[in-house]
Amino acid sequence: MLAAVWHIKISRTAGAREISVHTTRRTCASLLVALDVHPRVTMQILRHSQIAVIMNICSEVAAEATEKALKRLGQQLRS
Repeated sequence: MLAAVWHIKISRTAGAREISVHTTRRTCASLLVALDVHPRVTMQILRHSQIAVIMNICSEVAAEATEKALKRLGQQLRS
């Protein structure tokens, strides 16, 4: 709870949009996965106790990456 209050105070002081700590952590995890940071390293950075949390995010990012890859493949096959 204290972290959430601190987070809101910092956001207001900076004039930034208020977003939850959960959203901030999830965004950080998604960015680390998109940068191909190993899931165990991401887990340590975010101090998760279970790798399953990170792996769920990896699968979501992987799905987006798969879609992009398939579109690029289709474009190559058409040319």
